[in-house]
Amino acid sequence: MDAPRKGLSLPVRRAIACAGILVFVIVYIMVASDIGRHLPGNPLIQLLFYALAGTLWGVPVIPLISWSEAYRRRK
Repeated sequence: MDAPRKGLSLPVRRAIACAGILVFVIVYIMVASDIGRHLPGNPLIQLLFYALAGTLWGVPVIPLISWSEAYRRRK
């Protein structure tokens, strides 16, 4: 009998995650900059928008990084 398949190896997971993060960040930057062009000229509004946009990109990336490093929740 064949050994049970364990899934993707760690280097393959990291490569997939790297490509996924790269594509996501490029699209995110394009969308954020497009939205930023339509903001009013008020510097405070622009500061708040770009501060939020500059930090919120990490939220959807965290699960992808966790998956790529094969983290498992403790029971």
